[in-house]
Amino acid sequence: MPLFNYKARRRSGEVVEGTLDVLDRSAAVLAVQKLGFFPISIAASKGGTSAAKSGAKADTKTEGRSVLPPTLRAFLNRRRKPKIQELATFTLQLANLLHAGMPLTMALNSMASLTAKGIPPEVARQLRQDVMEGRSLSDALAKQPDIFPPIVVNMVRAGEQSGALEEVLRRQAAHFERFAEVQSKFKSAMIYPMVVCAVGVALVFFFMTVMLPKFTTLFESIPNLELPASTKFLISASHFMTTWWWLFPIVAVLIVIVYKRYHASPQGRRLIDRMQMKAPVIGAVIRLNLFGQFSRTLGTLLRNGVPVLQALKITEQIIPNVIVAEAISKTREGVTDGKTLAQPLAKSGLFPQLMIDLLKIGEETGDIPLALENVAETYERELNLGLRTLTNLIEPIMIVGIAIAVGFLLMSVMSAMFAITSSIQR
Repeated sequence: MPLFNYKARRRSGEVVEGTLDVLDRSAAVLAVQKLGFFPISIAASKGGTSAAKSGAKADTKTEGRSVLPPTLRAFLNRRRKPKIQELATFTLQLANLLHAGMPLTMALNSMASLTAKGIPPEVARQLRQDVMEGRSLSDALAKQPDIFPPIVVNMVRAGEQSGALEEVLRRQAAHFERFAEVQSKFKSAMIYPMVVCAVGVALVFFFMTVMLPKFTTLFESIPNLELPASTKFLISASHFMTTWWWLFPIVAVLIVIVYKRYHASPQGRRLIDRMQMKAPVIGAVIRLNLFGQFSRTLGTLLRNGVPVLQALKITEQIIPNVIVAEAISKTREGVTDGKTLAQPLAKSGLFPQLMIDLLKIGEETGDIPLALENVAETYERELNLGLRTLTNLIEPIMIVGIAIAVGFLLMSVMSAMFAITSSIQR
């Protein structure tokens, strides 16, 4: 295991130094605290690891991982990005501890023992260690970009500069909770159509691979039976599905791989994002979600003292649609040239006139954050209505589609049965 040199202070104030043989820096901090010391600095020893000094062999698990390809090792060792609701919980808990009068280092120490789903305890311990070493909380957060996005870092930095860190953390938690609520509504609206579609496909597949072959045996047992064209088509399709069933998951996997590769390319992502925004019915819902996300994020950043150019850059990084992100980038360039915020947004031709008009009013009154918050609330309300309309529209379409498919299957089988009856009567 690695060696760490530590410098710490006893309760009496005496400075002590030593070496620890632990797994990582976080474990070293815990070990120093268990000794009853207050850690001042902890650094990896330049003398190598304890295993190298003692000549001991590496354990089997380490050897197994060392032979894996670097990409696979990175995938296995990656840290899961926390969800928006998990970030909201983390920041709200920290704000509550600060409100209770705890110093920041003590609050971060308590955060390590509190249940914060999605954010490992060692994250809070590392934040505490960085703050104890003299870093600001925003700088400590910036050292963990896989956990804390730029919006968290910059809002905390603005809160530190204004002396209102607790208030900023609460606003941040409220911001993330609004986003999590919108995402939850969007996902909930899609669950029912997806379930109905999956059940319909499963029923058709079961009928084609299990039920229809039994009818086919009956049809083939009757000599000189002329089956209808629809029945012949179904029998051929059933034979193909029962013989080449293993081909379907392979094709599905290939489609997903091709889609992901195409979406990863700049041209592919631009085309897909543009098609999503222009799609009938669902495109309106996607646009409302993007415009609401843009307004809410930018308004929250400006409300908490983040400079407008930096706020636009952070918003550009957060927006998942590349078309909207490019429009924000051009807006940032326009604002850099001295224009107001509404002018370059209107020039892009992407953002709705309602947003432009409300922003102009905000610029005239000197309260752009309030104008953006009003825009966000407007589009979030419209998004709720759009999701309800989308769900109400998709449900009958899915039901009618499944009914047509099942009706075609039954008609094909029943017409064959009528043909059998006619041949028997003759």
